[in-house]
Amino acid sequence: MAKPGTAPAQGPDAPKEAVSKRDTADDAAGPIIPDATFDAALPPLSSDLNAPLEPMPALSEAPPSTFPAPVGATPATAEPAPVTGEPAIAPQTAVELQQPLPPLSATQTVPLETDVDVAEANRPEIRYEMAVRGLKEIGLEDEFKSLSALKDGDGKAANSTQVSARAREDEQLAVRLMKSIGYYDGVASSALETVGTEPGRLRAVLTATPGKLYKLGDITVVAGPTVPPNLVRDQLPLKTGDPLEAARVQGAEANVALVLPQRGYPFVDIGDRDILLDEETLTGDYTLPVETGPRSSFGVLRTEGEAVFDLEHLSIFPRFKQGELYDTRKRDDLREALVATGLFGTVGVEPVRTGRPGPDGTEQVDLLVRQSKGLWRSLAGSGGYGTGEGVKLEGSWTHRNLFPPEGALILTAIAGTQQQGASATLRRQNAGRRDRTFSTGIAANHQTYDAFDAFTGTAFIRWAYDSTPIWQKRFTYAFGAELTGTNERVFDFDLNERVRRTYGIAALPTQAVWDTSDDLLNPTRGYRLKVNISPETSVQDSVRPYARTMIEGTFYYPVSDSLVIAGRARAGSIFGIDRDDLAPSRRYYGGGGGSVRGYGFQRLGPFEPVSSLVPNEDGEIDIGDLRPVGGRSLNEFALEARYRFGNFGIVPFIDAGNAYESTFPKGSDLRFGAGIGGRFYTNFGPMRVDIATPLNPREGDGRVALYVSIGQAF
Repeated sequence: MAKPGTAPAQGPDAPKEAVSKRDTADDAAGPIIPDATFDAALPPLSSDLNAPLEPMPALSEAPPSTFPAPVGATPATAEPAPVTGEPAIAPQTAVELQQPLPPLSATQTVPLETDVDVAEANRPEIRYEMAVRGLKEIGLEDEFKSLSALKDGDGKAANSTQVSARAREDEQLAVRLMKSIGYYDGVASSALETVGTEPGRLRAVLTATPGKLYKLGDITVVAGPTVPPNLVRDQLPLKTGDPLEAARVQGAEANVALVLPQRGYPFVDIGDRDILLDEETLTGDYTLPVETGPRSSFGVLRTEGEAVFDLEHLSIFPRFKQGELYDTRKRDDLREALVATGLFGTVGVEPVRTGRPGPDGTEQVDLLVRQSKGLWRSLAGSGGYGTGEGVKLEGSWTHRNLFPPEGALILTAIAGTQQQGASATLRRQNAGRRDRTFSTGIAANHQTYDAFDAFTGTAFIRWAYDSTPIWQKRFTYAFGAELTGTNERVFDFDLNERVRRTYGIAALPTQAVWDTSDDLLNPTRGYRLKVNISPETSVQDSVRPYARTMIEGTFYYPVSDSLVIAGRARAGSIFGIDRDDLAPSRRYYGGGGGSVRGYGFQRLGPFEPVSSLVPNEDGEIDIGDLRPVGGRSLNEFALEARYRFGNFGIVPFIDAGNAYESTFPKGSDLRFGAGIGGRFYTNFGPMRVDIATPLNPREGDGRVALYVSIGQAF
């Protein structure tokens, strides 16, 4: 028998003699080439990656090798042995091989289209529909669909794998929603089904099994003593037997965090709840730790940061006194009042513990006001158009703290087709008392209307208690004094023509407003009642005292979230003077965008006699050329249906009213106008465009009137 062959041992277990023999053989093959010799033998390479490759040297011109020849190798000068089966290189091909290769940037790199690519391109887009089972019965189907990944995919997917991934995501969503309303054993599964024979049509079916509903068991509040006792538990609206719903529990805890700071506990801290579920009784025992902190009363104000107000002026704003039980609503009110000044970039108010004892066992808490200066200068502008009023543009520049604290300079200019003017006003807000405003100023105006043409100068002083966009008040008032000098064109009935006269007027205007509406510029509910009384004296040849009065009521009734019915009634009277002794600018007129729409501005009321008109070339008289002369009384009524959709609205309306020569308004001879308006709602109020027509026009009244302005009509 032949002896089995053996292989020489290698590796770490090889005999020492074998290793030494191999090393000896390697040494006989020649020395190892040094790195320097190897690098010198390499051809030079260009650093430009886009440059053409160097041509290959001809075979006959190949440089001699600098490497030592291996043992047994044929000398370089020897002819190479022909290789059997390989054709010799043609001369033309050898020349082409010597040409430089094109740069890489010019190489076409379009990948080859494979069978897989063709299959993906021809694969139809997946269309799917979804079905949900088991959630409608527990009232979760609508909420589930609003959050569903399948629903969000709009019934389209790239492949069935994507549909499956969305379905698995919806499984987790369904389980979370079931647990949120007390179904802690709920499970959900999904499946994909083919629909018909059409390729690419699937139905994703999600099935939810809620299981049993868990309810609240024992309710335990872990908190220190409070005044009154059990304050925390009384503000936690949970009771044993209620469904264990996440929203119900979170809402109850939020109520504790809201109410306790209103009852003297500003530092309340709601801990992490613990709910222990019992699978046999299907109940969850609820435990809530609450750290109430000390019962507190108001201390004093502190301030830090970039001071806009000092502590003396800050003390005007609080609606509480030191020692009163702490109420976070009064703290928020203080911050809102500071924001309403418009002088802060940022302002914060936060309670600070002091350790000082207060009344009734409380601890006094100071309020730290953090101030940051805002922009004190601003530009503002408004504009509008009305038939009879023309175009009116108004701009103002305000420095709100030129005379600290809160002393503002306001410069205003008016430019229009029928009114031009300018005014300068000094105003101090929160003057000695919160929300009380003092202002004084001068104004010069020129007004050119059908009723009068007047050059007027006025100096005034005024105190007011006003509403602001942030703090709208139920009751507001204003009173002051005015001195007016005016030169006006007035119709003289004795001369049967218009003449110019100069009047001096001293007035003590007073206003009181009761407002229960929910918004200053765009009210949707409530009502307003406003009364104006102005005792005045007119100096024109003689002194004639009289009084101008006006009462106005508006109401707003929300029929639905998108429809509001709004109404207005207004009546005015002037006592103690004949109409013809009044300056035309102080009389009452009806008609226009803020009065009876459909009639021109100030075109309702008594007119000049027809005898004052001059016939034209054909001997005809145009009644439309008659000019109003105004009256001593006025009544107006309006009704609107304000329908809003998004940021837009439509408002059909009907108005009625007139002005009268008599002291008191009459119920007869009312003029009616109707129309429709459009509204565009912005952050600062609605933009208004109204188109109206008179329903019982007089000879000379226009057919259509257009009004454009900011804010509702009333």
